[in-house]
Amino acid sequence: MTLIWTDVQDIAIELDEAHADVDPQYIRFTDLHAWVCALHGFEDDPERSNEKVLEAIQMAWIEERD
Repeated sequence: MTLIWTDVQDIAIELDEAHADVDPQYIRFTDLHAWVCALHGFEDDPERSNEKVLEAIQMAWIEERD
């Protein structure tokens, strides 16, 4: 599966599986950005992210945990 920045829900699921020991509520955006870019299948330009996209991914990850 290929992931890009707008695949917020799929990215959240992948992050939850890859970082099950992390509370997404307290993650720094710099770490989140690095982890998204490191996901298997992520093929988007790292420079295309912004705070709004990272916040949406963080919120989806938090919801994934509930």
